[in-house]
Amino acid sequence: MSIIDTFDCYGEEIIKAENNFRTMDNFPTTMIVVFSAKFRKLFLNKYSASKIGSLYAGEQEIPIYQFEYKGVQIGFFNTIVGGAGASALLEEMIALGAEKFLYFGCCGVLDREIASGRLLVPIAAYRDEGVSYHYAPASDYLEIKTAQKLIKIFDDMHISYNTTKTWTTDAFYRETKLNMQKRKKEGCGVVEMECASVMAVGQFRKKDVYQFLYATDCLDGEAWDIRILKNMPEDLRERILLVAMEVAIRL
Repeated sequence: MSIIDTFDCYGEEIIKAENNFRTMDNFPTTMIVVFSAKFRKLFLNKYSASKIGSLYAGEQEIPIYQFEYKGVQIGFFNTIVGGAGASALLEEMIALGAEKFLYFGCCGVLDREIASGRLLVPIAAYRDEGVSYHYAPASDYLEIKTAQKLIKIFDDMHISYNTTKTWTTDAFYRETKLNMQKRKKEGCGVVEMECASVMAVGQFRKKDVYQFLYATDCLDGEAWDIRILKNMPEDLRERILLVAMEVAIRL
């Protein structure tokens, strides 16, 4: 039997997040979730936020913050990289009481014409990871059902962006040229590590999970081009954070 046929995406789980976490009173219903410590530091430097709790990964504390932006109470959380860990922490935030999640993070581009810093809204995710198969029936791609609402918000805000399919993979050190070319041919403009996973959790739990990406490095060439992956301009980071704030109050 193929491993694809062994997943049970309909059965009841043995361990539930609510076994370990109780809903918190007044927990923010909308959460901004980042993958970057630099974005977390920028956020804490620019906004007055209160620590309201913590989650843990590998015995490391990950604080949960709450703040007010234009009269709206929002949560902020710096999750971990990778679909498995990010999805487990998403389950725990749902157990605490969050209902809507806006993720944003960097991605590698599979088309060199996509400029560094370009914002992208994924509309489908290639499931080259494991988490999503525990939450949704096996298929090559997972449709991102919240994408159209996010696109409308971007349009209403006059934000420039591209839509694209994305390649979600567990193994960025095994992003081979052959697989890159296959995904690009299918319409994937970017590659990242979490989209298919967190979207599958959100759809299964009937919570609204949104995600946009920003382009950093490039895989479309003879050699990997790091571009702005390690030296992202601070003003660009500030603009992207502001986009996230404005989107969050519109969800």
